[in-house]
Amino acid sequence: MFKDPKLVLAILTVAIVWGTTFLGIRIAVETIPPWFVAGIRQFLAGIILFVYLLFSKNLKWIGWKNFKNQIILASLMLIVANGMTTVAEKQLTSSLASLISSSSPLLVFILSLFFSMQKFTFRGLIGVMLGFSGILLIFKNGLQDLLNMEYRMGIIFMFFAILGWALGTVFSKKMYHQPQNISLNLFYQFSFAGIVQIIFGFLFSENIDISNWTFKSIFATVYLALFGSVITFFAFHFALKKISPIQISILSYVNTIIAIFLGWLVLNEPISLTFIAAAALIITGVFITNYKPGILPLKSKNKLN
Repeated sequence: MFKDPKLVLAILTVAIVWGTTFLGIRIAVETIPPWFVAGIRQFLAGIILFVYLLFSKNLKWIGWKNFKNQIILASLMLIVANGMTTVAEKQLTSSLASLISSSSPLLVFILSLFFSMQKFTFRGLIGVMLGFSGILLIFKNGLQDLLNMEYRMGIIFMFFAILGWALGTVFSKKMYHQPQNISLNLFYQFSFAGIVQIIFGFLFSENIDISNWTFKSIFATVYLALFGSVITFFAFHFALKKISPIQISILSYVNTIIAIFLGWLVLNEPISLTFIAAAALIITGVFITNYKPGILPLKSKNKLN
């Protein structure tokens, strides 16, 4: 893994930049309705990739079979996972949203075993469970807040989000059986998801007054489009072609540490000694899972187009 500099760069991009997106979403939804944040984010990402593909002369039709695959991925990873996370952060702090999101490796682990994409080892299981125990250590003190209906709906939305992400991650790995142009595929994904989510924005938003949208929220949305979508999704799909779903999804633990730190630093979200202890568990879980990993990645001959 660490002998490939492009793969290392992709992994670091996913680990670091996606950690900042929880803060970006929380700032964006302060004044912009959540489905519009998600939709504008993906639609802008689609436009950026459209310009890139047009000038690089790679813009073309991908065929109905591949188009169907991209629609499935867009539905799972962008509309459900990203969209539901954005809606949830209207009610939840960025820190809490990242905590729940970090449980996705457990679902990916189970789904990968179910689809025979991973070989079971106790080393891999211990690594995932140890990291997840750190999440539980932080989350245990907030259970009484479930009595609040809006808070409870936010939690439910987040669990739908991680389910969509886990299914999308496994589906991504299963469909990478031939060389593919990642930028072209992402253009179709972002464009489809952006249109659907903007429609959702008109259908489900209570107040659509653009004059209330602050520069800070608009800037956060643009940041999410460029860095959170275009750059990081490209890095994610590139890395997923070379390592196993559980290895790439385990980076959500690193995302969590970054998200909670930024939430504390920028939005004054609480941080405690419990977080420090949980962070130690999470880092240990990541180390156990990825150092001479017991969970064997699928071998792939795919090359980036």
